[in-house]
Amino acid sequence: MALSESQIPPDAQHYLVCGTEDCEKNCQFYCNVCHQPMCEQCRDEHQKNKKTKNHEVVHYKQRKRQLPLEKCKIHPTRNIELLCEDCQIPICSKCTGTKEHRGHAFTDLENVFAEKCSHCHIEITKIRSYFEPTSQDLKKKIARDVTEIKKIMEGVRTSMKTEAESVKKLVETITSDKIEQVNKIEQSLLETLNGQNQKIDDYINYLNDLIQTFYGYLSPSNTEQLTFALKSENLVIRPIPETSKPVPPIFTAGQYSKDDVAKLLGRITFPNTKPENREIKSMETAFTQLKPTGKQRKQDREKSDVKQTLSLSSSVTKVREYTVPGVNEVYHISLGKSGRLWVSDWRGNLVQTDLQGNQLQKIQTSGQDEGFHTVTQDGGLIYTDRENKVVNRITLDNTITEFIKTGDWEPLSIHSSHNNGDLLVEMQTDEEAKVTRYNKTGTEIQNIQRDNKGQTLYGTPHYITENINGDVCVSDYNKHAVVVVDKSGQHRFSYTGQGSVLYPYGICTDVLGHILVCDTAISIFSNTVHLLDQDGQLLSLLLTDQQGVECPISVCVDNENNLSVGQNNTNTVKVYKYLQ
Repeated sequence: MALSESQIPPDAQHYLVCGTEDCEKNCQFYCNVCHQPMCEQCRDEHQKNKKTKNHEVVHYKQRKRQLPLEKCKIHPTRNIELLCEDCQIPICSKCTGTKEHRGHAFTDLENVFAEKCSHCHIEITKIRSYFEPTSQDLKKKIARDVTEIKKIMEGVRTSMKTEAESVKKLVETITSDKIEQVNKIEQSLLETLNGQNQKIDDYINYLNDLIQTFYGYLSPSNTEQLTFALKSENLVIRPIPETSKPVPPIFTAGQYSKDDVAKLLGRITFPNTKPENREIKSMETAFTQLKPTGKQRKQDREKSDVKQTLSLSSSVTKVREYTVPGVNEVYHISLGKSGRLWVSDWRGNLVQTDLQGNQLQKIQTSGQDEGFHTVTQDGGLIYTDRENKVVNRITLDNTITEFIKTGDWEPLSIHSSHNNGDLLVEMQTDEEAKVTRYNKTGTEIQNIQRDNKGQTLYGTPHYITENINGDVCVSDYNKHAVVVVDKSGQHRFSYTGQGSVLYPYGICTDVLGHILVCDTAISIFSNTVHLLDQDGQLLSLLLTDQQGVECPISVCVDNENNLSVGQNNTNTVKVYKYLQ
């Protein structure tokens, strides 16, 4: 059962219904006088009624916020509905006659409230379009500076270690030279002492020989020996050879301090330069850069014209259906040029077909139950190869080339931005998942993985798309949610269904900024496609089994703003008209 507007908090995800009694159609309009949401039919009747034909009826998003009901504390039976401009306090109509407010000027509080609400919306727009993205850009610059500083400081550490190794080698070389010098001095001194020692040994031998000679003289055997012995010169003992005690060298320790050694290793200094403040673009400059020019302006005008002429239809009509040869199911649909579609199944069969279901081309891939292919702005096909962890590109002449390597990450689904041609790639490892943005040349420019609290955004992101406001919309089967972040990667909301657990699969957006997602709980045969506004509010269950849809698992809005729906149990694509 749908809830009425009064039963739902402003930030809730809900199904907007007409406020007319016994009418439960989709709410698209709002009467600012009656403060009543209404469907298209009730709006027409409201404007035909003589009593209400002059009421201001606007689109629901442009509604004037209703003033909260609050009783006057002085006059409890009256509602507060005026603002005393002199006292700047809210009062009731009866308070205007009291002496405290006599002669003062009064303003309708509802107009003040509407003005404040409008101001809040403007400020929110400023925050989302300027202050928050600019702050996120500064965070990215700071992150780059952190990386650069770490790299520089690691270089300083490496240089210091290299310098220390050089000094260490020099010390070792000098030490080796000095030890060699000491060895030579020692050798010279020992040679001198050994020479002196040899002299003494020779002298001792001489003395021993002399003693034997003297003993021979003591008992001569003939006169000749006695005469020789009596000669004086033969009785003289040679003096003891002179020796000298060597003078050893003295080691004088080097004179150095810690500072002397520090000087050898260089020093760390800061240049005499003041830190440069990061540039913050002015709001005027930022908005000027966002203004489209040339071809983009023309495209934006065309889109704006389409938006002004289109609105949700009060009913959904099946336009046609066709069978896609070469696939067993329709797990993903990518819209190509000239009304041609690329369709894939769970076994990785990727088929190009026209709107009549005629097969034009077929490729075998490693894709499974995810949106693993997308058509680029120039009409080429991009698809992920989860087994080889690459993203491949097929040009218009059917040449397949390896475009992006994803390293340790396994690429799952992919989407080519209709806004600027960027590629959004969902990828995962065994433990985590993320969305990476690449530009047209395949250069990585953004990673989206965690919210502001550091919590992981994604579990198993199977399908991805981008809304007209730049929001990145992901259907995450394990999280049971549609996870939406803005173009800077900040988490905006997660849509988790209406009442029962959501099992989201295929997802797409349309020219009005609606988000369409398949609720595909295969085990319980859920047969619904949810229609959300770009803020995550449920507008309706657009398709149910009443429209003949069984197990919808993929969705795609074509150039005629019709919705193509693929199913899990057949290779038939059904096309519905839901805008008028």
